[in-house]
Amino acid sequence: MSLLSDELLMEIRNTILNNMPPETKITSIEFEGPKIVIYSLNPIVFYEKDIYIKEIVKSIKKRVIIRADPSIRLPKEKARFLIIKNFPDLKISNIYFDDISGEVELEISNLNLSIKNNMQLTKDIFKLTMWRPKMIHKPPLKSSTVNQVRELFRSLGEERINFLRQVGQRIHRSIVFKERGVRITALGGFQEVGRSAILIQTAESNVLLDMGIKPGYRIDVFPRLDVGEFDIENLDAVIISHAHLDHSGFLPFLYKYGYRGPVYTTEPTLYLMKLLFEDYIDVNMKEGKISPYQKKDIMKAISYVIPISYGEVTDITSDIRLTFHNAGHILGSAITHLHIGRGFFNLIYTGDFKFERSRLLDPAVYRFPRAELLIMESTYGGVSDVMPTRTESEQALIEIINRTISRGGKVLIPTLAVGRTQEIMLVLNEAIKRKLIPEVTVFIEGMMKEATAIHTAFPNYLSQTVREYIHSGENPFISKYFETVDDSSKREEVISGG
Repeated sequence: MSLLSDELLMEIRNTILNNMPPETKITSIEFEGPKIVIYSLNPIVFYEKDIYIKEIVKSIKKRVIIRADPSIRLPKEKARFLIIKNFPDLKISNIYFDDISGEVELEISNLNLSIKNNMQLTKDIFKLTMWRPKMIHKPPLKSSTVNQVRELFRSLGEERINFLRQVGQRIHRSIVFKERGVRITALGGFQEVGRSAILIQTAESNVLLDMGIKPGYRIDVFPRLDVGEFDIENLDAVIISHAHLDHSGFLPFLYKYGYRGPVYTTEPTLYLMKLLFEDYIDVNMKEGKISPYQKKDIMKAISYVIPISYGEVTDITSDIRLTFHNAGHILGSAITHLHIGRGFFNLIYTGDFKFERSRLLDPAVYRFPRAELLIMESTYGGVSDVMPTRTESEQALIEIINRTISRGGKVLIPTLAVGRTQEIMLVLNEAIKRKLIPEVTVFIEGMMKEATAIHTAFPNYLSQTVREYIHSGENPFISKYFETVDDSSKREEVISGG
């Protein structure tokens, strides 16, 4: 049966058209990934009478967005002029127009926008120009990763829309098989640390939860894709909980061998994955090891990502809905809730998570209305795995720093680039401000600099405390106490005390 003639797809279109009055002037309805996109010659009416959108969502129970028909969009230069003139408080750095989707991407330096203000600005800009605005933060620290990923998505254009429409038709199609049942196959990560990968199967769908690697001294270990249950040709979607390689590092391998379906993850994870994938290849090269994929496979994988925000209920197949919740582990880390078979089965997959509030992130969400199955990360979960409190750890670090400096020494802190580095930066910045340690320069080098820059692009994913600092104009990641080391000569200068 052709997806274009699928009964459910036709029913959704007819439901929208039959229930909307003539004044909405709908010209087309498209299925773009998880979203239903309505194009209209009079899109303003949907904002002035929001009951229309509410009625559509209530009747079809899908995510809906409104776009202006291409024929009524303002010319790009005129739209650019009006946006800059009427919204100076946004501190717009760049404006990019996408003719295919009808979106205008605004790169802004103003990090003080509340969600409420953001929604109102979206309406105001849309009404003024008929281009649907997408506001993205310009990181205060320069990031090549952020620039490259954004340029990639801007360049995809029609290819990206065609991909989303193919995915959308598969997601919103009719359910073929009526039998219930969920099969769960561990492909890695059980009774071991690393290569997390779980295959979820229903009569309708095949979905992967994570696709990690297990780095080894001589040889890396990868998920068991050789088991009979796994067939890349039948894979509908991949979900990535967070960017650490033990949960995401084998993803590009799927695209090397022909997978062309969607990857669902949070937006920060998208950027951090690229950074960590490329570093993995570089480290393998230095160690004389063969990588399971190349950089072109990384870019291919990145181009198929559909970012999802926390709390955003999203259809990912005809019988599975996905919702991400904050996991409190690293930037963008997510606990996955799968709603399967219209409520028949609810699965919670924690990935790595943290209940304690850290300086960098708010604690993990742990309340869910219903769950038939909980798959929980248990590293450091043993009876004897009792860790010192955060206060004790910070105090110990401060004591070591003070003792070393008093002896005329230099403190070297080797740490993971993503998460740990930014947490320690917050500790050191606060300690210096409170005069708990002397006012010394803290040098940041290597991948730590790039990972920190990515953090500054997503302030809304950071802890409430850090967000409050940023909104007050005191971004702790660009503190005067921090200095980046950009080349080897400067590194030698720092080491020698120059």
